[in-house]
Amino acid sequence: MGRAIFRRPLEGVATYWRVHRRDGVALGFTSHDRDLWFDGLLHRAAPGMLPSAIRRSADLFPDSAEVQGALTHGSIRAVDLTEGRFDGAVVEIGVVDWESLARIVLYRGEIGTVSSEAGTFNAELNSAKALLDADVVPRTSPACRARFCGPGCTLAAVRFIHEVTLSVLDSEASKVRFAGAPPAAALHYGSLRWLDGPHAGLAMEVVSADADGLVLDQPLDPDLPPGTRALLREGCDHTLRTCHERFGNSVNFRGEPFLPGNDVIARYPVAKA
Repeated sequence: MGRAIFRRPLEGVATYWRVHRRDGVALGFTSHDRDLWFDGLLHRAAPGMLPSAIRRSADLFPDSAEVQGALTHGSIRAVDLTEGRFDGAVVEIGVVDWESLARIVLYRGEIGTVSSEAGTFNAELNSAKALLDADVVPRTSPACRARFCGPGCTLAAVRFIHEVTLSVLDSEASKVRFAGAPPAAALHYGSLRWLDGPHAGLAMEVVSADADGLVLDQPLDPDLPPGTRALLREGCDHTLRTCHERFGNSVNFRGEPFLPGNDVIARYPVAKA
């Protein structure tokens, strides 16, 4: 539903924006002085948050936008920004007539970097045209370039994901032990996603794994209770040996382990003694 905006001298127009986080949470906000409901989402009144700059162009240079504001709304907490819950979230910014709810989308993109200082935050937004900067030509490498269970790998992720429950927590060392977890050797370079508890929805990487548990790459809440559920995903070191011996998937290996490296250029013949 939309119409031309700013055609009349006086219009009831407010800014709105939506944030779709990667953990499935959707948030809506508006610069109006009361909440607005449209598109199946409640847009909370947040007059202190405003898009400070939106840049759109018809060329191939990426569009950009910034949102600044005070951390006054309960939906956006400093701890959530610090934990990365908003990293990579999809953002939609537009204007809406708060009387008729006619609206126009001005910008769509993803959150790049988020910073906060003295109770305020600043989010840098990147449009879809930023993908044009990606290098689409693969570079040779001794390790597999495919993401584990991703495109090119062809392995089914469901085979390597386990629902586990927390049994032991060492918050100072960011170390955990799960009941129902596979052997530690299978969890090197793995990851997990919390299903409940204070970290619900957050994904963490496994830094190291042994018989005593897993060391994660992010700090853990000391009040994380035993029995907290998580989805634990096995990992891969992207070597040809692992691909062949553990997964039997060497036919899909996306690397060149036997290709001579740059050090070959520096070699020179040596006469026999």
